Amino acid sequence: METSLKIFNSTSYYDAGQLLENLSIKETTREPLECKQEINSNGLFDFIIYGVLMNLIGLFGIFGNAISMIILSRPQMKSSINYLLIGLARCDTVLIIISILIYGLPVIYTYTGQLFDYKFIVHPKIVRFLYPLSCVAQIATVYLTLTVTLERYIAVCHPLQARSFCTYGRARVAVLAIVLSSFLYNLPKFWEVDYYAEVHWKYNVTIYCIYPADLRRNDLYVTIYVHWMYFFICYLFPFLALVIFNAAIYQRVRKANRDLQQLSRHQRREIGLATMLLCVVIVFLICNILPLASNIHETFFSDPPHWLVQTGNLLVTINSSINFIIYVIFGRKFKRIFLKLFCNSKLFRPGRDSPEFQTYDESIVTNMTNIELRNSIRHYHVNRSSTINRNNNVSNGSMRQSVKISARPASPGPCVYYPARSPVRSPSQISATSSTQNGWSKKDVNSSL
Repeated sequence: METSLKIFNSTSYYDAGQLLENLSIKETTREPLECKQEINSNGLFDFIIYGVLMNLIGLFGIFGNAISMIILSRPQMKSSINYLLIGLARCDTVLIIISILIYGLPVIYTYTGQLFDYKFIVHPKIVRFLYPLSCVAQIATVYLTLTVTLERYIAVCHPLQARSFCTYGRARVAVLAIVLSSFLYNLPKFWEVDYYAEVHWKYNVTIYCIYPADLRRNDLYVTIYVHWMYFFICYLFPFLALVIFNAAIYQRVRKANRDLQQLSRHQRREIGLATMLLCVVIVFLICNILPLASNIHETFFSDPPHWLVQTGNLLVTINSSINFIIYVIFGRKFKRIFLKLFCNSKLFRPGRDSPEFQTYDESIVTNMTNIELRNSIRHYHVNRSSTINRNNNVSNGSMRQSVKISARPASPGPCVYYPARSPVRSPSQISATSSTQNGWSKKDVNSSL
């Protein structure tokens, strides 16, 4: 008696059950027929989806995520939200690499006959480790996206709590906790897959075939852990939270756009950042609709259609590869630094448009402390220069004349008059000045020169 049993199923990242779509296992010999199949009825469709589109999009995603991590890791970019985005880019990169190794490369042999050694020797040995790691990276990506949304929700809707809650240290702890929790949750998956050796029926060489381990063949384990727990932990809870938080952010952004003239510069940047990350979450939800439908179909009905699983896997790869484009389109400072680092530097003129001018600013998010520091430094230099010029003019007896010919506008603050001071004053001059009834006089000024 033969029973159809997929090694993995659509509840796993990229529907790992589609590794061997037509896998059929004999309970007595555990002999998967895929090892003897040279022709797949879905070969052309799989080759286009996996062999062409997934590989090309995945390569672009690796390149884009690498650039994103380089830009977001620059010293002037240090912030809590940027650290979360770096963690998200790392997990997306892991997902893309694993998707190419598990799906993109093996399907090339199925349609073209190339990469025989990889499909039957390398792939069966590495898939037992890559499959659990892909599940770890997938859940980490979901909850990092949720954490980014939560951070923006606090920054936009509860700005008073943002400075104490949205810190760089908390972001590091959050990323570490998410990755560690995801690894512990997916630890049983390391014992779901195994392989064995046999002689290829056509070429008479030793090959390796994948089959599900005893744990994966347990019906109770599959029903509770693989189906229901995965559905609630990876889909239902995070998706509902994303919808609720982003609905609140969207309402705040709409209200801010109506009252745009009343917002400070910092508030406008926070709203702009929230808008950009709102696009990231919307793309995430759209690209995960088909995998969610596939999971629901398998949990409540039966195995999902082949095209639904393959298309959903491709959309997940697109989601992991597209964030770089969103950053470039909506992140004004991100795009500015990207062009400065990787394109012609002549595009920038010296001054405010140059990334070097933004030394204490960030590419995507503006830290309130840095803004206050930069403003205080600027005001300090303006006041100091104003005081020095005023003292020099008083010392030269030309205060009124210099005011008339000066091109510098008056300080917006109150004017405070100080006694004229010279670089070096003797004790006798100090005592003479303090003993004057009016505090200071023209005689005192002349005597101090």
